[in-house]
Amino acid sequence: MLSTVRIGMVGAGAVAARHLRTLLAMDGVEVAAVADPALERAKELAAEAGAAVYPNHMELLEAERLDAVYICVPPFAHGAPELAVIDAGLPMFVEKPVAIDQETAAAIAARLAGRSLVTCTGYHWRWLDIFDRAAALLADRPARLVQCWWLDKVPPPPWWLRRDGSGGQTIEQTTHVLDAARGLAGDVTEAHAFGAGAATADDIHDVSVASLRFASGAVGTVASTCLLPRLHRAGVQVVADGLSLELSETELVVEVDGRRDGWTADGDARPRPDRDFVAAVRGDEDRIRVPWPEAYRTHLLACAITRSADEGRPVPVPEGSGEPQGGAPVDRGRTDG
Repeated sequence: MLSTVRIGMVGAGAVAARHLRTLLAMDGVEVAAVADPALERAKELAAEAGAAVYPNHMELLEAERLDAVYICVPPFAHGAPELAVIDAGLPMFVEKPVAIDQETAAAIAARLAGRSLVTCTGYHWRWLDIFDRAAALLADRPARLVQCWWLDKVPPPPWWLRRDGSGGQTIEQTTHVLDAARGLAGDVTEAHAFGAGAATADDIHDVSVASLRFASGAVGTVASTCLLPRLHRAGVQVVADGLSLELSETELVVEVDGRRDGWTADGDARPRPDRDFVAAVRGDEDRIRVPWPEAYRTHLLACAITRSADEGRPVPVPEGSGEPQGGAPVDRGRTDG
């Protein structure tokens, strides 16, 4: 059991800052170092924790004695930090999405395979108390229809509208509801998507839709847009025999057997993955709900939807091993669109 957990932070943006402040509020946690090529930003964040500052993850890992590492970088920067942390044998918390494309994520998965490292990801919807309630309602009424939405605005980062920056809205943003849908209805085996609004190969689709086939036999849809001035709707609806439930980040509405009820989420779920990750690193019970390999399966779904929208044809969704679960053979060419 560790009395003090020393953590290194790779990335110094807004998401890293949120995690850092959550960690600083915990007993027995020290944020020892922050690494970011934007040194002034790294210094500003590190000052909140009295932490050392480094220009990159390699210098941080070489200089510091750490118990765990947070990787909070833009989608295009994933890959090298994870591989280095795995090679160092350190637990890692990785913010979503876990990569910009399928190939980068597959390289991380291969390096992680067979190792017993503690990992956690930022898919905090699965830590919602209302997610637990929804899952319990579906325990004896399996999902038959799943509908997902992420109807929103363009986020501030300048890299977000470029395919080589974010990977696209499905990979960077809609991934939250894809993960929730997988958590409630199981894995998806096939996706057939369409997108519009990409003027060049570097642009992302600003609207997209997809049809999904689940391994259980359920079917589903997902719709995304970033054309709106604010977040309009983000959530999942699941239909089962005699049951409809709609889950967002803040509330759950259920209609079952002619009765309608609603519940509000018990607070902000975003700090809960941090607490469970630190507890597992310390040696307490492992209560992590979305370790990296589980997040990888969600990422493979997002990549399949993106590829299908680019190619205009159904695409099988690979399993976590990288092999397709069913349907036509996967083209071994580029899979990130």
